[in-house]
Amino acid sequence: MATKKTPAGAGTSKIATPAPPLSKSGEPSDGGLDFENLMNPGFDAERDDREASLRPKHLNEFLGQERLKENLGIFIKAARDRGEAMDHLFLVGPPGLGKTTLAQVVANELGVEWKPTSAPALDKPKDLAGILTTLKENAVLFIDEIHRLKPAIEEMLYIAMEDFELDWIIGQGPSARTVRIPLPRFTLIGATTKPGAVSSPLASRFGISLRFGYYESAELEAIVKRSADILGVDIDEVAAGLLGSSSRGTPRIANRLLRRMRDFAQVDVEGKFATKGRITREVVAAGLERLEVDSLGLEKMDREILRAIITRYAGGPVGAETLAISVGEGVDGLEDYYEPYLIQAGLLARTPRGRVVTSAAYAHLRMEQKSEDGRLQF
Repeated sequence: MATKKTPAGAGTSKIATPAPPLSKSGEPSDGGLDFENLMNPGFDAERDDREASLRPKHLNEFLGQERLKENLGIFIKAARDRGEAMDHLFLVGPPGLGKTTLAQVVANELGVEWKPTSAPALDKPKDLAGILTTLKENAVLFIDEIHRLKPAIEEMLYIAMEDFELDWIIGQGPSARTVRIPLPRFTLIGATTKPGAVSSPLASRFGISLRFGYYESAELEAIVKRSADILGVDIDEVAAGLLGSSSRGTPRIANRLLRRMRDFAQVDVEGKFATKGRITREVVAAGLERLEVDSLGLEKMDREILRAIITRYAGGPVGAETLAISVGEGVDGLEDYYEPYLIQAGLLARTPRGRVVTSAAYAHLRMEQKSEDGRLQF
């Protein structure tokens, strides 16, 4: 009897524990074995390379942010009916909530050209000039991380946004002269996670400003179901709800977790899932445990931060630098990544004296809260 040839790279050795999720080809799937910072809402080119396929194309496909969508739909329809470029749009909110997706939805709804870029990519004024002069009438120009624009480029953008003209200097020294180049009317959509870092002159030139908020668990559950349908993954109602509540209010994290659960369901290393390939509550519970993510979406470092404040500093207050040293994390990472969600989840509070854990943190970690005369000791 002829033996079946084993494909290259698919050996017969035992799988080590913990076992990495593999695709059918034997290669790491959708980002491979790197689970570090899985819950980081920032865009990662390797981890989120397939995110584009999950992005909605039209406003009625965009789930969540209902009030924001309602107002934006009115602005889009008015501009489309008049045949004009929509007013410049400023999108503000934490990473992973859909700012880039919504910008592309606006272009699709208006039926105009979509030209995306980011502030770090605009190194010199000629970079911006090249983009602006090649725009089509009523096009949408999207600039991500707009708070990182260089001053010279930002000042060039002022006139382009208001007068739809471009100031360009020709020549040098005494013979230098300024030429105004007319531009087609366009809509600038700027997105930022740090609105305070955007200068007032630039922010004031946006006619429409929309702020994204974290998503509710029910909204994330709907997003998980939609993404699962696109990916061709069978998922239980309860499993989708559990993923939604564990996604830190962020659709990008929900989609990442969904892809990881797909891996765990497909490669049942321990052989304990009755329905192979189907994402059930048992698959999600086991997968989150392997990823060290709990029911609130807290990862290992989140819990270490809370435990450090409770065990080492009696619940707080403690300064950011001291806390960062205690958990082996940089101050920037602590303040920009970990703290916002802990505060939003009601587990941590910032006070003038420092960081303080809340009663909810004690309850979530199942730790005893010391008190005296009914008052917390800090």
